[in-house]
Amino acid sequence: MSERSALQRRIRAWLALFLVCLVLSGLTAFPLVSELHWANALVDNAWLRRVGDGLERADSEYPFLLYGTDWLAFAHLVIAVFFYGVHRDPVRNVWIVEAGMIACAGIVPLALICGPIRGIPVWWSLIDISFGVFGVIPLLILRRMIKRLEAMPSPGEGGRHHGEGALPRARTTGRARPVRLSARPPGSS
Repeated sequence: MSERSALQRRIRAWLALFLVCLVLSGLTAFPLVSELHWANALVDNAWLRRVGDGLERADSEYPFLLYGTDWLAFAHLVIAVFFYGVHRDPVRNVWIVEAGMIACAGIVPLALICGPIRGIPVWWSLIDISFGVFGVIPLLILRRMIKRLEAMPSPGEGGRHHGEGALPRARTTGRARPVRLSARPPGSS
């Protein structure tokens, strides 16, 4: 196996790890009421009991409020779909990894600003922030590996390297016609 093939396999493995975590975190937003019943049975915590009571009340009296968390779950799944582009062509679609890194960084101010506004305990905001901190790790590794892949010569390229951000040159099938620039507007003599 060539070094290039081995690197591509490692990229796909790290991508799979990130996607599994992203999809699982999204899917857990669907059954919140059941999850809180389970969590409260395992852990005796005043905050979790309060959240469980609130979700149970919302579910019985205002079920439309939980529709917002359904959209949260759906958003995780949609974001995961975009990462298929990284699987297909990591070099061209490294921007998706970088956008994911920005999203992970955005978790920090969101938790620190919205958490206190919504009455979320600081320790819970730190748990939310950890999703961004731990989520960015595989993305940083992916980006580094993709940049290494970009610097490698492509098969059949004869040792040429693409520079940072450079795209392969397109092949032409014929001669290009020269473009004539004129100061006169079209149709005038």
